[in-house]
Amino acid sequence: MTYRTVGRTGRGLPGSEELRNNGVVKNVGEARETPTGAPQEEFATGERSTRNRVARSILDHGPSTVADLAGRLGLTQAAVRRHLDALVADDVVQPREQRVYGARTRGRPAKVFALTDCGRDAFDQSYDKLAADALRWIAEHAGGDEAVVAFARARIAAQAEAYRAAMEQVPPEQRTEALAKALSADGYAATARSAPLPQAGEQLCQHHCPVAHVAEQFPQLCEAETEIFSQLLGTHVQRLATIAHGDGVCTTFIPKASHSAKAAQSAKALRTAAEVSRTAATKKTSKTTHNTSASTAGRNPA
Repeated sequence: MTYRTVGRTGRGLPGSEELRNNGVVKNVGEARETPTGAPQEEFATGERSTRNRVARSILDHGPSTVADLAGRLGLTQAAVRRHLDALVADDVVQPREQRVYGARTRGRPAKVFALTDCGRDAFDQSYDKLAADALRWIAEHAGGDEAVVAFARARIAAQAEAYRAAMEQVPPEQRTEALAKALSADGYAATARSAPLPQAGEQLCQHHCPVAHVAEQFPQLCEAETEIFSQLLGTHVQRLATIAHGDGVCTTFIPKASHSAKAAQSAKALRTAAEVSRTAATKKTSKTTHNTSASTAGRNPA
């Protein structure tokens, strides 16, 4: 059995050896055994590391052929193709025909591999900084805090149309679950569960927040989201925790309809009692004034 050894690359990367397969190779679909004696975790880590190098090389140099990548990374073309197949399956890179400028030569153009949008998103981006800068500019030049609040409400209202459509298709007792599924489709990894006291209500938990870094600077985004949850569910809700403020999960408490109704009735009763008290006080004051006026009628003020 022959082994291939590859020396150090020209970019200062450490030399890498092609994995020596001393074990039995089973040619069954995509199944491949790891080299005899190599721990599975170590093998998987090495595979991921090499794939990251392949993707990074495409990012740094643009669409590349198998030969280009093999030369830059110090790998065999067979190894590069294997890693590219995995990256294509993960939607990190995609194959395309190489663009030819000037007169075309005979034969088919070489195939090159380019990063997909998903692949680019795996590398450092400045979207959070851009969004925060935009909101800061709005606050400073287009109406202050009120303008940021208006933007936050308009943004979540546009998203809420899809949430509302999903919730209208289920009975009221399943609307929190429907909202969680709709939020998950937008990347919030949301779940619905009973509150610690199940008879009190439910908790909507968002295990991920795509705008957490921006919301940390502009809590208006969280506040507008809480408002829209209340509107969609038709009840007062209470935000208990947010990822933007350092909590592990965004948690929103949603009271059961009966508890919400009782709370509303209590509030109404308090308002009614206050109004009655104010009315009685007003009548008492009016009566006192009237009596005072009557007792002094006809007297000479001098």
